[in-house]
Amino acid sequence: MVAHNSYKALTTDADFKAGAGKGVAVAGDAIRLGTSTAARSYAGTTYDTAMWTSKWVQAGQDFTELIPSWNITTPAGTWVEVWVRGYTTTGKTSTMKTMALWSSRDNGFQRTSSGSQRDAYAHVDTDTFVANSEVKFKAWQIRVQLMRKHGTTATPIVRTLGAVASQLPATVPATSKKLLGAKLLPVPKYSQMIHRGQYARYGGGGEAWCSPTSLAMILGYYKKLPAKATYTWVSKSYADPWVDHIARLTYDYGYDGTGNWPFNAAIGNTYLPDAFVTRLSSLREAERFIAAGIPLEASISFGRGGLDGAPISATDGHLVVIVGFDAAGNPIVNDPAAPNDATVQRTYKRAQFEKAWLGKSGGMVYVIHDAAHPLPPRNTNTNW
Repeated sequence: MVAHNSYKALTTDADFKAGAGKGVAVAGDAIRLGTSTAARSYAGTTYDTAMWTSKWVQAGQDFTELIPSWNITTPAGTWVEVWVRGYTTTGKTSTMKTMALWSSRDNGFQRTSSGSQRDAYAHVDTDTFVANSEVKFKAWQIRVQLMRKHGTTATPIVRTLGAVASQLPATVPATSKKLLGAKLLPVPKYSQMIHRGQYARYGGGGEAWCSPTSLAMILGYYKKLPAKATYTWVSKSYADPWVDHIARLTYDYGYDGTGNWPFNAAIGNTYLPDAFVTRLSSLREAERFIAAGIPLEASISFGRGGLDGAPISATDGHLVVIVGFDAAGNPIVNDPAAPNDATVQRTYKRAQFEKAWLGKSGGMVYVIHDAAHPLPPRNTNTNW
């Protein structure tokens, strides 16, 4: 049995006008804060606010997990709150659950996830909306509240709100057969381990920075790393200082880490036109992205002996970048857990890697691309 995943993004004026908004302006395929309908006090600051709620989105299959993604610009003095809720197969509706208080900036505001928020139907696991035991959902709804400091005119700009809905199999499916021939993308190689002990307030580097280091590799591939002027705060003695900066941008002050999946995709969206979280069902699907010139950031976990040639012996959760495949169909991976940049690239056995990737995270990836590298044709796929 393979996973059942569907990804849907709301991106157009028609999508946004189909939802219900109070105090928002919809134009140019974006939602903006128009005439504020309420005020909100948060951390001692008063904000003018507006609210928008999507129509119900049918998932295409029953699901037990939902991971949101967004493309939202947050000028200084602005931030957003993102909620989701689900509609069960038995006709019940969960409460709206906060998935993020989010801004790409951390001066004067600390982005954060918001804890479990359990009700009779679902709960939140940091960045994932999860059905309680024996519950399944068939539709989801997303809401965003836009905030700006009272008396100012800046506004968050919401360009994309989306989510991947998944029902994961009880066991890992059999190893997939290779689909295409050999290909390797020229993705730069960065090690998280050379940052060990750097900036404890953002997780301290080393083992804690696999996700932002992998994100840096993907941004580097597209030549969209942060501008040098933005990371002058990083010590000049540190190599690859852009990694430190991306760790700061993705840091979740509630979770106390840089591994929040939607936060990483949201930062990807500040540098490139399209970034989202989804789940793939096999390496055959990943091969199609590599063929399209799109590297994938993938979440893996494995026990001792579970991934030959890996720079770490075991992990409950680790982010790597799939950058290619060899002629035998084995994935070529930039693994940031390597001790230095020169040793980052590894080739892993297809069966071992697929088990490590599909087992715990259910094939989770960040898909990040530019206009020159369009997504592969969907065919019958609904997960991108």
